[in-house]
Amino acid sequence: MTHKTVRLGGLSRVEGEGALLVRAHDGRITDLQLNIYEPPRFFEALLRGRSYSEPPDITARICGICPVAYQMSACQAIEAASGVEVSGPLRDLRLLLYYGEWIESHTLHVFLLHAPDFLGYDSGMAMAADHRDHMERALELKKAGNELVATLGGRAIHPVNVRLGGFYRVPRPQELAPVAEQLRRAREHALTTAAWVAGFDFPDVEHDYRFMALRHPDEYAILSGSPTVSDGITFPVHEWPAHVVEEQVQHSTACHARLDGVSGYLVGALARYAINSERLSPLAHATAREAGLGAVCRNPFQSIVVRAVEIVHACDEALRIIDRYTEPDAPAVPVEPVASTGHGASEAPRGTLYHRYRIDADGLIAEADIVPPTAQNQARIEMDLRELIQPRLDLPQAELARLCERAVRNHDPCISCSAHFLDLHVDAR
Repeated sequence: MTHKTVRLGGLSRVEGEGALLVRAHDGRITDLQLNIYEPPRFFEALLRGRSYSEPPDITARICGICPVAYQMSACQAIEAASGVEVSGPLRDLRLLLYYGEWIESHTLHVFLLHAPDFLGYDSGMAMAADHRDHMERALELKKAGNELVATLGGRAIHPVNVRLGGFYRVPRPQELAPVAEQLRRAREHALTTAAWVAGFDFPDVEHDYRFMALRHPDEYAILSGSPTVSDGITFPVHEWPAHVVEEQVQHSTACHARLDGVSGYLVGALARYAINSERLSPLAHATAREAGLGAVCRNPFQSIVVRAVEIVHACDEALRIIDRYTEPDAPAVPVEPVASTGHGASEAPRGTLYHRYRIDADGLIAEADIVPPTAQNQARIEMDLRELIQPRLDLPQAELARLCERAVRNHDPCISCSAHFLDLHVDAR
């Protein structure tokens, strides 16, 4: 009779603080927990009693990597409660802002967090010493994304120019010209990046994922769409609470989520690609095929390739929007408070991000609900780990630790912004 306990005290190269516990008995995993041990920040409680106009600014502070995602989901939820739909050039500008966030966030993950796994480095900084050309490309790509967010949002982190109904100020066409020049160079860098990561050595692993992502009839869904599941289920955003239910688990300060009563579904890059790959821009679609991707990718280690393709798409579509841009008559459409409940969802870099707000007759937030992508993915990450580790429990300690961390990083979990060195303890008796 043998017992084995594997503890990863701190997961490195993820945004936030998490650990992993695996217990095995006689060669079978008996317990596996992805522990999120950061203290909760209670943003939903913080929002109660605030003005209906404040969530876009407050929720942007939830994450320094994807503040635009929180702003867009918040705006759409409150606008839905007020019966307002933002369209035309204002919607294009929102989408353009979102593309900037996708470029900078995906670039950060691909080069600094994920690529070191495939090239044998402990960090992006260590990798940079031997791969200066790739890191210089990464910096220019990220700079293009940051510049796009700053131009439209007022600053690159936690933008201040977003408001209900649109923006406080919209750019003149000539202000977007230097951004377009940066994006044209970025698009070439993105194409080179996709070809580079497609050549990595990927473990031969596939999972039978149940994917969920937004789907839009006319575009690769980012800003809006209907939640769609790979088994054919689709529903409007306002029916989200009937399908997705969060539950607290003892070993994590972040909730898990169930989809139609079943846990373990996946949101994020792999899910978006599976649900929407035919709606990529022609250039991005061709890039995916050249990178060896089919219509669906079930190997989580190849998520780095899908993210690289999404960078190509974001650069390409951002340039298309700038080329056709005409300045709107007003920077925003009026959004007046209505005693109602509104729902909004958009595709953050890490997956579908849902917001719900109940607004009272005084225009104050009576109730708020925010479901981030990492919370939705936690159960599926644990399933990935179980399926990956079970046949490999006899691996040497250091190799097993590296494999576990790689499996978590495949999904780019955004717990919050920090990084730890790995502390692995194996107790076998």
